[in-house]
Amino acid sequence: MASKFGLAGGIPERRVRPIWDAIDSRQFKAALKHASTLLAKFPNSPYALALKALILERMGKAEEALSVCLSAKELLYTNDSFLMDDLTLSTLQIVFQRLDHLDLATSCYEYACGKFPSNLELMMGLFNCYVREYSFVKQQQTAIKMYKLVGEERFLLWAVCSIHLQVLCGNGGEKLLLLAEGLIKKHVAAHSLHEPEALMVYISLLEQQAKYGDALEILSGKLGSLLMIEVDKLRIQGRLLARSGDYAAAANTFQKILELCPDDWEGFLHYLGCLLEDDSNWCNMAMDNPTNPPKSINCKISDLADEVFDSRISEASALVQKLQEDSNNNFTRGPFYANIEIERRKHLHGKGDDYKLMEALMQYYIRFGHLASFASDVEMFLDVLTPEKKTEFLEKLKKNSACLSTAPTKVLGRSITLLKIQELIGNMLETSVGELKGSAVQMAEMYCKYLPLSRDLDPQESMHGEELLSMVCNVLIQLYWRTRNLGYLLEAIMVLEFGLTIRRFVWQYKILLLHLYSHLGALSVAHEWFKSLDVKNILMETVSHHILPQMLVSPLWVDLNNLLQDYLKFMDDLFRESADLTFLAYRHRNYSKVIEFVQFKERLQHSNQYLVARVEAPILKLKQHADNIKDEDATLESLKCGIHFVELSNEIGSKSLTFNEDLQLRPWWTPTSDRNYLLGPFEGVSYCPRENSVKAREENVRRVIERKSLLPRMIYLSIQSASTSLKENLEVNGSICDPKITSELKILLERYAKLLGFSLSDAIDIVLGVSGGTESSEVIGVDLIDWLNFAVFLNSWNLSSHELLRAHEDGSHSQTWHIVDSLLEKYIMEKISSLESSICYPMVDLPVLVQLVTEPLAWHGLVIQSCVRSSLPSGKKKKKTGPSDLSSLSYLRHSVQSLCDMVEKVINWVREQINRSEDENLEFLLSSVQKKGQEGPGQVFQILEALVSSINDIDFGDRISQALKSWNPVDVARKIVTGKRSVFAEFLRICESKFKMLQSLKQQVFQF
Repeated sequence: MASKFGLAGGIPERRVRPIWDAIDSRQFKAALKHASTLLAKFPNSPYALALKALILERMGKAEEALSVCLSAKELLYTNDSFLMDDLTLSTLQIVFQRLDHLDLATSCYEYACGKFPSNLELMMGLFNCYVREYSFVKQQQTAIKMYKLVGEERFLLWAVCSIHLQVLCGNGGEKLLLLAEGLIKKHVAAHSLHEPEALMVYISLLEQQAKYGDALEILSGKLGSLLMIEVDKLRIQGRLLARSGDYAAAANTFQKILELCPDDWEGFLHYLGCLLEDDSNWCNMAMDNPTNPPKSINCKISDLADEVFDSRISEASALVQKLQEDSNNNFTRGPFYANIEIERRKHLHGKGDDYKLMEALMQYYIRFGHLASFASDVEMFLDVLTPEKKTEFLEKLKKNSACLSTAPTKVLGRSITLLKIQELIGNMLETSVGELKGSAVQMAEMYCKYLPLSRDLDPQESMHGEELLSMVCNVLIQLYWRTRNLGYLLEAIMVLEFGLTIRRFVWQYKILLLHLYSHLGALSVAHEWFKSLDVKNILMETVSHHILPQMLVSPLWVDLNNLLQDYLKFMDDLFRESADLTFLAYRHRNYSKVIEFVQFKERLQHSNQYLVARVEAPILKLKQHADNIKDEDATLESLKCGIHFVELSNEIGSKSLTFNEDLQLRPWWTPTSDRNYLLGPFEGVSYCPRENSVKAREENVRRVIERKSLLPRMIYLSIQSASTSLKENLEVNGSICDPKITSELKILLERYAKLLGFSLSDAIDIVLGVSGGTESSEVIGVDLIDWLNFAVFLNSWNLSSHELLRAHEDGSHSQTWHIVDSLLEKYIMEKISSLESSICYPMVDLPVLVQLVTEPLAWHGLVIQSCVRSSLPSGKKKKKTGPSDLSSLSYLRHSVQSLCDMVEKVINWVREQINRSEDENLEFLLSSVQKKGQEGPGQVFQILEALVSSINDIDFGDRISQALKSWNPVDVARKIVTGKRSVFAEFLRICESKFKMLQSLKQQVFQF
């Protein structure tokens, strides 16, 4: 068969080469010209058509490319004289895949394999198609056929991996594993195994079936020689022995590992666990949340008798002592760290000695106290001690520090460690405001004192004492939380901006600044700092949580759209490339990576952030076009009228969500995106532990995504439902509302109410009660926007169904127009009133006000636009309006007028904020941190100013000196003011667009 390059379909290479050269150099017009010439010469060549389709797709002409591909496919199917080579089919596959028609590529390969069942190249292409479709059963079947055809080991392993993937996805289980084991056994008996990865797959299969003895026998036999690295072999052997319950043999194995690699901390934990017959390491092989692993080491209280326990612990201590003696460098931490773990295990067994634990910690401090990781290393061990013992330990550290090395960098490192330990043990809980300020001043002075040590460092290198400024910031934020003095918050920003002036690569400063600017309402500045992090690739999944939640409720729609599109494009590309990587792993016989790639893709597909982005992106489009119902219709049509998102909402209930955010990077005051301590009163917490609240968050996030997923469809149905609300439309246009629309909208309203925690009738009563003042607003709580959205859709449904009119025959509560208007007015005015303070203060309610205007008010505006559009007569003659129409029109007119008044008030308030004097704002900000004396904020700021003024007296080096000279606190204050103004300017643009639309509606309505 003609499968070599350039000979597909009998076309000479010299005719094809110019086309590929042009494609590779992205000269698509030239490539298309060459392809057209080729087609003129070979008009019925499937390969020539496939090349043209590829070029058209690269040029963005998707429909033409698909049409040409289908023509090539038709030629392959109808003309038996054509040779079916892999080059033609793979070219078609590329195009079909990029056009999201992978099923067509698969059908081509299936047809070709049916026609030429002995062609290995085509069968590999078909296997590739099934890999892209994640069709594990068909992968298995195709791999078995290839194995039977040529008997190669790799195809057997392809089949076994496909079986393994079926088991991981919950299909088959024990029977499939037995099948895979049988296949490998048969092959080993006939041909043995020749690759280390094949052996790993075999052992993994046996391990999953708890056949640890069989796996150990294979590992110690001839096949075990495939593993060339002794330590890797010992790790597998130790794991198998431990899982089989042979703890003594497992401990001996892990001891051998420690003798070879004394710094293998995981190896020591396994060794100690086996000595104490603790199987907790093996019961939880897969962590629930690998992105944010728990800080504490999982272990259980030993059931060993006291004598046995003491003997085993002594044995472990002896080994650790020997490892410490054999250690010939100052970098091996494992043996010294192991001593602390041994003392911790004694405490858990009830035989602990606080002083021995403190001594082990002290010895570790003497050797490694200058390292930045020391505090995080010992955090879990400090939890064992009582508060009194923690304080005693801290005093011992301070006392011993004076006797240690006087090298400046080590002195600085130990000083920072002491400050971190003080924070960890919670001493700041009892610390007064004055003492906290003293601590911040001490750290700032320490930073300034040791700054010259970094004079010769490259800008890319971390500076000595760099983390001191982050610690100063944390203390200042706590002072702000305690006192509510805005000056401390501004001083924290000044400190971080100062640090970034000296070295602009410190991502820790940027993340802290991002959150501080967000809290102040200068979200545009926060977004700029996020962009400076240069987040790419998988970091978009793990780091975007720092800015995305704030952006979703902001008026910065252009930046939000870019953020969402970049993230979704990365995820879509990753899912597409994941299949390529999986097949590449198959081809390179890296079978463990096959499993890893598939599991990684599954994890990302269930990412809560990915699902939120998928839902929020179309909602943003609907917000952007809500002022023009024609544009909104087009947007809804492109979204298939929201049907797809209702399906997503149906599916989300059965999905387990994954949380891949790296929460360890978040500031202490906002451990998760939905938690911010600064918004509440001071709770007496000086060190807020990281909250691993994934399970608690999952249900809440699921409900939010479900509700949001219903919005596009409910907006569409509301527009359709409102289109026949006026009687005049029935008389003039002769159209009536489709009862299916009304019934579907009611079903979605019931679901929406259920997601809010109520039945439909109860939710209606709450809306009526809050609107009428008979129900407290506290019932609505934090779901204010969702409740108002519900009220808008309820009104639209009632316009066509009139069910509420029949349910409330007194008429006073039946006019849902008035309900929506009064609710919007009530909460918009409330938020404006709460935001009347100066521009300089955090405006917590601003995002809520933005949401009120851009969601429920916008959706209500669409309902009105639909009513107005449908009430316009289609004929030349206008019929006289009846009394019923006059009543409906009066409510419509009142609603339009009410929205106009509300939006106008918002516009006036926003303009007031924008027109405030910049000089006054700057003076307010700077005066809050430039105060003299010991009271209030400003002391740290004064230290930084003193450092800047000492440029000529201290040798900082050229780079640092130039940076200090460029420092200007006025620029920082101006950044805050302009950042808030840019947010207000975007909000004003949105409001003015809505006001213009409402004014136009007002003119039309009052002409009826």
